[in-house]
Amino acid sequence: MTAADGGKPGTAAETIRSGRTALGVEFGSTRIKACLVDADDPADVLAVGGFAWENGFEGGRWTHPLEDVWTGLAAAYADLRTDAEQRHGVSPVTVGAIGVSAMMHGYLAFGDDDDLLVPFRTWRNTSTGRAAAKLTEVFGVNIPLRWSIAHLHQAVLDAEEHVPDIRFVTTLAGYVHWRLTGRRVLGVGDASGMFPIDPATGDYDATMVAAYDSLADGRLPAPLAELLPEVLTAGVGAGELTSEGAALLDSSGTLAPGIPFCPPEGDAGTGMVATNSVSPRTGNVSAGTSIFAMVVLERPLANVHHELDVVTTPAGDPVAMVHCNNGASELAAWAGMFARFAEAAGIPLGADAVYEVLFREALEAEPDAGGLLAYNHLAGEPIAGLDAGRPLVVRTPDSRPTLGNFARAQLYAAFGTLSLGMRVLHGERVTVDTMYAHGGMFRTAGVAQRFLAAAIEAPVAVAETASEGGAWGIAVLAAYRKAADDLALDAYLAERVFAAAGFAIVAPDPIDLAGYATYLTRYEAGLAIEHAAVAAL
Repeated sequence: MTAADGGKPGTAAETIRSGRTALGVEFGSTRIKACLVDADDPADVLAVGGFAWENGFEGGRWTHPLEDVWTGLAAAYADLRTDAEQRHGVSPVTVGAIGVSAMMHGYLAFGDDDDLLVPFRTWRNTSTGRAAAKLTEVFGVNIPLRWSIAHLHQAVLDAEEHVPDIRFVTTLAGYVHWRLTGRRVLGVGDASGMFPIDPATGDYDATMVAAYDSLADGRLPAPLAELLPEVLTAGVGAGELTSEGAALLDSSGTLAPGIPFCPPEGDAGTGMVATNSVSPRTGNVSAGTSIFAMVVLERPLANVHHELDVVTTPAGDPVAMVHCNNGASELAAWAGMFARFAEAAGIPLGADAVYEVLFREALEAEPDAGGLLAYNHLAGEPIAGLDAGRPLVVRTPDSRPTLGNFARAQLYAAFGTLSLGMRVLHGERVTVDTMYAHGGMFRTAGVAQRFLAAAIEAPVAVAETASEGGAWGIAVLAAYRKAADDLALDAYLAERVFAAAGFAIVAPDPIDLAGYATYLTRYEAGLAIEHAAVAAL
């Protein structure tokens, strides 16, 4: 729907004007997205908005200044209002429900006056090795470097000056939700990346909380449970938009307070929703600045693996997660260089056109990328044993450095570390029928999807909503509030959201499987080069 529809009953304009909508906002690593859907038919996207932002590396840590959170939120919502006006001739004065999502994990610590005690430490930081190792030992489950409890305990171990002043620790989604509603809560999926969740209670594991209090031994100003957000499951009310929150969200002053919120969630949870993969034997891959695979478990993992951590769906069901810190950013950097080359040659190309050329060339390349080897490690990569990153392109004298082979090597690189983690998951005899993929990398039909199928040795499905991703997923969770009393989340998605959805499914191609296997063998052997580069540069 692209033209104004005059506000007639039953039209998108009337739906927006009457507030029969749901708004989702997601804070990704490079973009803040806003998505407005019809609350009665969440598959119908009415308007979208966005704002580009970048994480920075300051003082040895990856961070986002919190003032950028609010600048970006207001800009993304203003962009959505403009889009609604252009499409339907009306902009929202209210919405039916709101949800906030953001990149999981990381560390935001606040003191008595709700002041931020240290700059936001994002999931991308890998400085928590001692803490993560000790917590894994004490809890008997894998605690990755990026988890909030690892950041907190590392601060305790380092006796950081701010530790005695901590009164509240949360994630980025929890922080934004708190400022908009006044509620210090978190959806169970996002909370599961702060601290382990007990599937039986849907809350932080009480035995592990007690174990941590013993480990902290009075070095925190309060018991851990008092410092963490309250945990809520999908469909539960999570507060309402305050007057102060309305001013932060809508700089025009139009949006009225009192709008209900769903629990804030992490990008992993909204990715599961956006791909209808919240039931056992379903899974999804999200590709952006990071790349991760989520597989809903039928049974607990038999062993502890540093490559796998267990989080939950937004409904609280256990999920095995293979999280890689590095995704499509290096590919984007090379695409930017090729775009500049085209411009300098007098043939300017837009970003989408550059990717189209690169992806088309990759399809025609040699199955093993012609002997080329690429690493996308801008940051440390725990699964690969790296505490820092050095993007590399390596080849031997007899390799074939064509444009297609280069492009295929970069696409393979985006999936390399993921393959190492998925291999561990296969060893646990975890079965997945189809992996659903989403993220901008999959906008070019059939290319990244085909190579991912080879990388994980499973069929990969991509839906029409794949490029909207988590902003749409959290909008769906906001809409779900009205139906939660009647339908479980998996049934709601199947019956109300994805009933008429079309998926393009690609099975692994035998030639790609063989070529990727050759590439992955080279990739594993070449990790020694990455370690040497980190040490030398």
